[in-house]
Amino acid sequence: MNEKGRVEAMEQDREGQGGTHPPIPPARLRLAAVLLALFTAMLLYKVLHAGHLEQTALFYVGLPAFIALSVSLWARPRSATGTALASVTIGLALAGPLLNEGVVCLVMAAPLFYLLAVIIGWTVDRARRRRGRGDGGAGRAHAFVSIPLLALLVVEGTGIYELPRETAASATRTVSASPAEYEAALAATPRFADPEPLFLRAVPFPRPQKAEGDGLDVGDARAITFNPRKGLGIGARPAPRAMRLVVAERSAGRVVFRIEKDTTLARWLALDSAEVEWAAADGGGTKARWTLHYRRTYDPGWYFGPLQKYGMEQAAAYLSDTFTAGARR
Repeated sequence: MNEKGRVEAMEQDREGQGGTHPPIPPARLRLAAVLLALFTAMLLYKVLHAGHLEQTALFYVGLPAFIALSVSLWARPRSATGTALASVTIGLALAGPLLNEGVVCLVMAAPLFYLLAVIIGWTVDRARRRRGRGDGGAGRAHAFVSIPLLALLVVEGTGIYELPRETAASATRTVSASPAEYEAALAATPRFADPEPLFLRAVPFPRPQKAEGDGLDVGDARAITFNPRKGLGIGARPAPRAMRLVVAERSAGRVVFRIEKDTTLARWLALDSAEVEWAAADGGGTKARWTLHYRRTYDPGWYFGPLQKYGMEQAAAYLSDTFTAGARR
């Protein structure tokens, strides 16, 4: 058969098939659904950021829930849970360079994102299995039960309701130094070392590099410089971070440092003050207690509340250890 004959035969075959095109492979449809969900989620982030809602549950619960629901319902994957987890992973990987998020934000938020992906994916998978066994009505009802719960979680911090925000974290240490020696260490310029708590070492929290100022009279100040913040955004430049503390209250065995300026923890919480109490310990030495008063600024509170409290307890322990070492020198 010559070339012309082959062409005519191919045209006849197409006509015989009604001019239909081969179906799009399911894998390609899943990829398209994932990319569409992630792109829409990034647009939603921009809207939330413009409305100053990027620290609310609308972001930390709403966005991962949207991604998981979208890929689970649109992509029709064999395993909704697996696809939701993969999509959230891709979203977290893109959040750094495209949204200029820092490492700490991603590390702290990742467990919440994955938890929501698992819950939603498992719910969809279970509903599909029931539908496959002929129990479709119960499966759909079970799947939609999670929607009111998600809606309740999403609106926290948007003005509809919120959990308590004011809280404090403390750490107590007993040192061999006398109360007078410990007070002298507090009055001196701080000398910070690398943190010992594993949590502070494993997560790249800001670390103090230099401190200036001394004294414990009301009005005496400390200026602390931290390592710069390095966002993961494309072309992002290191941003300086610092904190200024001023002695606001002073009495025997007690001093309160008020936070006047903070560009270090402000993205995570609003640190109000650091209170130090010390007294002679039974059996000798000094018992010192550091208390950090702060306000939680991130939602949902059921997740970030315990996480931030644990982190601040570790920070209070680090401060206590810092001045304990100073009292021993």
